[in-house]
Amino acid sequence: DGKPVAKSFSWMPAGCVPLADGEYDAIILGTGLTECIISGLLSVNGKRVLHLDRNNYYGADTASLSLVNLFKKFRDGEPSKGLGHSRDWNVDLVPKFIMACGKLVKILLHSKVTRYLEFKSIDGSYVFKDGKVQKVPATPQEALNSSLMGFFEKRKFRNFLIFLSNYDKEKPSTYMKGKSLDKVTTRALYEEFGLDANTQAFTGHAMALHRDDDSLNEPAEATAEAIQLYVYSLERYGKSPYIYPLYGLGGMPEGFSRLCAIHGGTFMLNKGVDEILLNKDGSAFGIKTDNEVAKAPIIVGDPSYFNPSKTRTTGKVARSICILDHPIAGTDNAESVQIIIPASQVKRRNDIYVCMVSSTHNVSAPGTYIAIVSTTVETTSPIKELEPGFALLGNIVERFDAVSDLLEPVSSGEHDKCFISTSYDATSHFETTANDVLSLYKRITGQDLDMNISADMNDEDS
Repeated sequence: DGKPVAKSFSWMPAGCVPLADGEYDAIILGTGLTECIISGLLSVNGKRVLHLDRNNYYGADTASLSLVNLFKKFRDGEPSKGLGHSRDWNVDLVPKFIMACGKLVKILLHSKVTRYLEFKSIDGSYVFKDGKVQKVPATPQEALNSSLMGFFEKRKFRNFLIFLSNYDKEKPSTYMKGKSLDKVTTRALYEEFGLDANTQAFTGHAMALHRDDDSLNEPAEATAEAIQLYVYSLERYGKSPYIYPLYGLGGMPEGFSRLCAIHGGTFMLNKGVDEILLNKDGSAFGIKTDNEVAKAPIIVGDPSYFNPSKTRTTGKVARSICILDHPIAGTDNAESVQIIIPASQVKRRNDIYVCMVSSTHNVSAPGTYIAIVSTTVETTSPIKELEPGFALLGNIVERFDAVSDLLEPVSSGEHDKCFISTSYDATSHFETTANDVLSLYKRITGQDLDMNISADMNDEDS
């Protein structure tokens, strides 16, 4: 009768039909940024990829939602009047900025996804001290002009920055008293330059982007490299070391999805997974959705697609999306800004992060601003913990609160063939996410992703 006959495979459970082509090199579950980067990289390597998402939109936890979808998700209602057209809004569920010359940019350039995206710098990087928002000084000249430090402290911090700008682990002449920075602690490095506790706090938290003070007792090399990256990124883009894509972060998973599709990947939205199929030894060999099945030697996905026994909860993150009708006070009317509230300033163990973006990045209606406050939860009243962040925002027009578990895989995936990503943390930048991508890539392929490329988008050939 001319109808195509469905393929049949010997491994298929009885009563099932193949999903799409049936057999793939990798099946990816969820279109969050981490999963989309992995599917793009695997497809460029010639792997046949099947990529599913239970939602009807790309991005999973890293989606950017229109105003209508934002209100539907959090309130199950219609948007308030006076907020402009829904289509003017692209609100990130997990807001993060991108370090301009950091690991994520190298991954974007490595895969050439930058051709689908346009980035714009963030106006300013600030830190909270003594009840005020103050600019993070990142150059010797800014150090001298900063109101964050007293006169003598400015000189010490300037000397510290000059030392770091010259430091090169390949050149013993740049070492600290003959020692390379992998041989001294971060605390010893700070003490060598006489930096006080306040300067150590903003340097460690707002420049090196450490999330706690454990780094003080660890080798100083990682802190030095992080500060060098911060300063280098700032020098490239001027106002701050951070960049952010026009139309929101949701464009990044979409860009990697396009990359994967160009290389023959198959994408299906609105396609949940009912079961991960297992061999007798407990290793995964495929997935089942309704009566459709697909097979692959590698299953990659976010924790929500796997049996809870395969992940552990490491904590919770609280996030509040706040719509404002004004810029944040003390930031020189910046249209976009990052503010870090070091834990020590508000008697906490974890920092509080504030990211603010606006219509200049095409994510909100003209005259409106989106500020997202986030932190790692420490008490049984998680949203109350965000109050020091709310206090900086002034009048909040609308607020959408969320508390989510931080999950990580209990195993590497080597034995069960389930390669699971880590939840997106409270930080307002992507350095931790990039580390997870690099870890997943190595666990899946057995090889390091080549990161020996310039992280300068202006050098790009394509």
